[in-house]
Amino acid sequence: MAENKEFWRWTEYSWRDENKDWRGAAIITAGIDVGSVSSQAVIMADGELYAFNNTRTGSNSPDSANKAIEGALAGTGLTLENINFIVGTGYGRVNVPFAHKAVTEIACHARGANFMGGSEIRTILDMGGQDCKAIHCDEKGKVTNFKMNDKCAAGTGRGMEVMADLLEVPITEVGDLSFQVEEEPPPVSSTCVVFAKSEAMALLRDGWKKEKVLAAYCSAMAHRVSSLLDSVGVQEKFFITGGIAKNRGVVERLEKELGVKAVKTKIDSQIAGALGAALFAKTLFEKQQAKSVA
Repeated sequence: MAENKEFWRWTEYSWRDENKDWRGAAIITAGIDVGSVSSQAVIMADGELYAFNNTRTGSNSPDSANKAIEGALAGTGLTLENINFIVGTGYGRVNVPFAHKAVTEIACHARGANFMGGSEIRTILDMGGQDCKAIHCDEKGKVTNFKMNDKCAAGTGRGMEVMADLLEVPITEVGDLSFQVEEEPPPVSSTCVVFAKSEAMALLRDGWKKEKVLAAYCSAMAHRVSSLLDSVGVQEKFFITGGIAKNRGVVERLEKELGVKAVKTKIDSQIAGALGAALFAKTLFEKQQAKSVA
């Protein structure tokens, strides 16, 4: 093992639409999603995606929020003063120092999924860093029902990070590697990340290859998530948000178990919460303006 190598570490990055000029926009809004594992900032110009930043959440929510927005603003010429309205969401939503309002991540993920996947989206799975949510929404992205599992990190992004570190496999390679098996092994039995880690170590001692252990763990994650989705009912169109949406080892096994394909998007699924927050910010700002005119 390479000394001090962090196999769980995914790439932090920023993006902006080089073809858009925010100076021509009437309304500029931002959404800040401070999650337990990652934080995102999204900037929208007149309701269209303009820039975003995806970064690791630190030990301090306000600092993580500042880091996220600074990453999104970098190179744009924009400052916080140029942004008309900002909404905070996620685990640290009440600790975004520059936000005008906080909105729950469940509402924001539904709104973001509606924007990214279209108005036909009805079932959303948000696989976060420390919890997992099954959400139903209407054609406008308004939440109509949801269920959440936050009892253990075994079925979340953090659980997958722990497994990647244990097996010394880069987190971005976990999904592909999990399919490099001759046949699907039974899923790991434990629902706790601590015990799942112990079980994985035992399997390695029994001679299992890393690929087989990863297949068993991805299968277990898919099964646990499937049970959560069954509790609210899965409808077409189905959409997955959060970092785990990038892991085909979990996604394809989940699709097989559900018998439903997830809607694909060109937009990073990890920014769904911040994107929804930026959309809420636009609505709230427009209401604020309407009241001031009345």
